[in-house]
Amino acid sequence: LWRLGYCARLLKTNHFRTAASNTSFPAVWMLLAQYSGRIPGLFVVVKKNTFFTMPETVEDKANPELYLPHPGVRGMTLLNREAFKRTVVVPALKVKKEIVNSVLKSLKQSVLQRPGLKRVVEDPEDEDSRFVILDPHKLPEFSLGESEQQVLKQLSVHPEVSKYNLELTYENFKSEEILRAVLPEGQEVTSGFSRVGHIAHLNLRDHQLPYRHLIGQVIIDKNPGITCVVNKTNIIDSTYRNFEMEVLAGESNLVTKVKENNIAYELDFSKVYWNPRLCTEHGRIVELLKAGDVLFDVFAGIGPFAIPAAKKKCRVFANDLNPESYRWLLHNCKLNKVDTKIKAFNMDGRDFLRGPVREELSKELPLVNGEQKTAFHIVMNLPALAVEFLDVFRHLLVGEPCSPAGLPTVHCYGFSKHSNPAKDIQERAEASLGTSLAGRCSTFLVRNVAPNKEMLCISFQIPADVLYKRPCPDGGKEQASHVPVGCQAPPFTASGWSP
Repeated sequence: LWRLGYCARLLKTNHFRTAASNTSFPAVWMLLAQYSGRIPGLFVVVKKNTFFTMPETVEDKANPELYLPHPGVRGMTLLNREAFKRTVVVPALKVKKEIVNSVLKSLKQSVLQRPGLKRVVEDPEDEDSRFVILDPHKLPEFSLGESEQQVLKQLSVHPEVSKYNLELTYENFKSEEILRAVLPEGQEVTSGFSRVGHIAHLNLRDHQLPYRHLIGQVIIDKNPGITCVVNKTNIIDSTYRNFEMEVLAGESNLVTKVKENNIAYELDFSKVYWNPRLCTEHGRIVELLKAGDVLFDVFAGIGPFAIPAAKKKCRVFANDLNPESYRWLLHNCKLNKVDTKIKAFNMDGRDFLRGPVREELSKELPLVNGEQKTAFHIVMNLPALAVEFLDVFRHLLVGEPCSPAGLPTVHCYGFSKHSNPAKDIQERAEASLGTSLAGRCSTFLVRNVAPNKEMLCISFQIPADVLYKRPCPDGGKEQASHVPVGCQAPPFTASGWSP
């Protein structure tokens, strides 16, 4: 039901221009396909170093305990791998070793397919023979069907099915099978984690906490390359957008390396914000930029927008309030050899907008003309608060407005728990700006954060009557916020200046 609700909210989200009223079926399908990686259970998209889901256990309805660990592990909090051993009886065929491959090909629908388990084992009593292990799901009565028996007769193999004692160990079980066997029956099992380099990042529920160290060790055992597992212990509510964490298993080294969109980053995961689920969104925004454009990154973090933009030959001004983020931003600029192309700042977001951003726009926008190819983009990726910062753009500049084509484009991120998240974030943005964005903004659903919480990006050109404080004709005095009739800037529409 949650997944269906997610799809419904996805279709209601204003992905296209708000002025659009009709959406064809192919467009809806394209939209669903585009978001397939963010709709759990609808499609499957696996990306290296992003989000990993533990494989689901296929339930054996004939014998639900056939591939489960020993029942004695229930309630275990300290991992004991030996306790998972158990022996199960499975069907097997005894065949001469020289025709094993032929039998495997002929009975491929009935042969055991479980990863990690051998399909062919030696016969301890006959070195010239082998046992071919069959799938107990397909042969619950330990007997072959008529068609399989005919195939075996052609290969001169006796169709009698033997019972084979198959020993299962900790190594043979999947992560979810192990955790489902350990945690109390009926309780939710950890189904996924974020991977940040060699670190696996979990968000455990309260009922999972007594088993947290075991869960951490299982993840390390079952995921090559993971050497440290951490659990978030509080929500991201600090000034610097990082959170407290506990190392559950493995080494306590939280300085790691990640690669996103073919660019390498290094960071201390305990001191800066990094979310591998935003990889696609970083790439989407950078794709909008062209060489020579100017990017102002208000909450830059360690540079996932700024660095690829600089590599694309854009001029970049990147800022972050967190001193550690600023330090790693400088480090990653050097690492990617763009340190001469990015001006980095360690300031509050409002001060950055009222200082370096205003200074640069005041210098550049008067030079903009109708043939201007340079575009100005302002990225504000602080979804918990960024919408509240939009009021900074009210009369940020003084003077005559530039060409409509040169007005900066803002990409502002926000969270919404509203039933219509696109409408919600637009209304909040309009309240901060003090003007309507109807017909001149677009909203994009970035990801589903929780069953009733979406992360969105609203993009719009800052209206000229918001951005500029125009001087009055009489005396050249700057107009106040409440402008007398006759001193107002002409209204700006989606198609440009109105007559």
